[in-house]
Amino acid sequence: MKAIIIFFWLAFVSVTALHAQIAPVDDKGLAIGGYDVVAYFSGKAAKGKPGITAQHGKATYLFSTVANRDAFVKNPAQYLPQFDGYCAWGVAEKSATFPINPETFDIVDGKLYLFFNGPFNGNDFNTREPWEADQARLLSLANTNWATMTSKK
Repeated sequence: MKAIIIFFWLAFVSVTALHAQIAPVDDKGLAIGGYDVVAYFSGKAAKGKPGITAQHGKATYLFSTVANRDAFVKNPAQYLPQFDGYCAWGVAEKSATFPINPETFDIVDGKLYLFFNGPFNGNDFNTREPWEADQARLLSLANTNWATMTSKK
């Protein structure tokens, strides 16, 4: 019985973790939930290691390898997510800053875009899907909206 309870608890935690939405920089200054922003450019989301870090602005970035950290330190602008790490679809369609699921991303023209992917109004909503369906329009709209949004700060 105990083994069954543990199994279901682990399954719940795993499913919940898949849908975890986070702020691009949390209240402790950790960026992108500890994911390695350089690793995205190899095609996969990878958690960084606490001992391999770099500071950029007010945020601490974690990296999965020393080589990734060194690449970031050499040229942070090449690896930083667009729209300060907020959901690209949210910036485009709603002119709003939505949290992101750090495992839902896209690389377009050498730039990193992150997305909300989780429960919304009782349903799962992966904003990368509508983004991919209308990428050219949404990318243009997101860039325009972000310029307006950041000019108000």
